[in-house]
Amino acid sequence: MIKRFALTFFIAICISGAAFAQSPIGEGGKQLNLGVGLFDDGVPVYVGMDFGVHPDITVGGQVSLDLGFNYLSISGRGDYHFNTLLEIPRDWDFYAGLSVGFVAGIDNDYNSDVDLGLQVGGRYYWNSDWGINLEFGGGNNLAGGRFGVSKRF
Repeated sequence: MIKRFALTFFIAICISGAAFAQSPIGEGGKQLNLGVGLFDDGVPVYVGMDFGVHPDITVGGQVSLDLGFNYLSISGRGDYHFNTLLEIPRDWDFYAGLSVGFVAGIDNDYNSDVDLGLQVGGRYYWNSDWGINLEFGGGNNLAGGRFGVSKRF
């Protein structure tokens, strides 16, 4: 079910490339992201902020807390947004990137460690400010996906 939704989401992004392409955030733009995830060790909530440092590149940070209070993850991330390259309209956003952070075990069953990861995801903005996001990724400690909302500034 999730794989079918992700494939449909990706195809919709690619097909919509016939319209004029624009970077979804742009240089100097900001974006707040928040939502829930599904990882191999529980269900986290997350909040993060992305900053446009180039028309197609964002950097930012993210904090995740497992609802079972097993771990806390703090990470920095960088993403390349494919809108210009694939001629995707600004209402859509397809990106991939790298993250580096630290996972702190809160209970005795989870070890603290550095976390290196990759992510790929997409967003659809239903108006000029708000959108939904779906992301898949993983690292040497955490793997899974995220679903939430994004707010552009």
